Amino acid sequence: MNDRIRVALFDDNKDLRDMFRLLVDAQPDMVCVAVHPDLSHMMRDLDATRPDVIVMDIEMPGMNGIAGIGAIRQRHPEARILMQTVFESDEKVFAAVCAGANGYILKSAPVDEIVRAIRDVHAGGSAMTPVIARKVLERFRTVGTTGATDDHGLSDREKEVLGLLVRGHSYKMVAASLGLSVHTVDTHIRHIYRKLHVSCLAEAVGKAVKDRLV
Repeated sequence: MNDRIRVALFDDNKDLRDMFRLLVDAQPDMVCVAVHPDLSHMMRDLDATRPDVIVMDIEMPGMNGIAGIGAIRQRHPEARILMQTVFESDEKVFAAVCAGANGYILKSAPVDEIVRAIRDVHAGGSAMTPVIARKVLERFRTVGTTGATDDHGLSDREKEVLGLLVRGHSYKMVAASLGLSVHTVDTHIRHIYRKLHVSCLAEAVGKAVKDRLV
């Protein structure tokens, strides 16, 4: 039990909460530690269950999921957050990623994609279905592309790591692709964050695309 991925869900649809719990608990490497209908007691709920991955709907009564990301990031900057929604709105996708979501997946995605997204986010990746990834990259290219030539002092290796992150690779996948240890990849990523003046993967990806670093 201790090595299972602990997953919590925030979604106002009771049928989806029930199905999600069954789906997660059916996986040998996961356990659903809680499901909640809204974010009204979010911090108390997270402190009580300490999930590894938080799955959130964007549209909920009271505080919405995008505002929830910001609140979680202030208290738990290391949190792994996967947004799940029925919408493919470019604005909502962009807002969620900019707020610090680690992944974004449609509720209509097949079960295996949802499960894989949870694993990818837990492993340090930026899980997105192809259609969502395309929307995010198109949106980043459309909004605020600077055409800057400043590479922010990134080394060639750091640019390689950043390029793989932009394509959705997890830390483990980056390590395997470049023949590095996960620890070394983590060190490179911390250096990338410092040089780009960002605090999360979504911000790093956004800056990489806007400043044409990759």
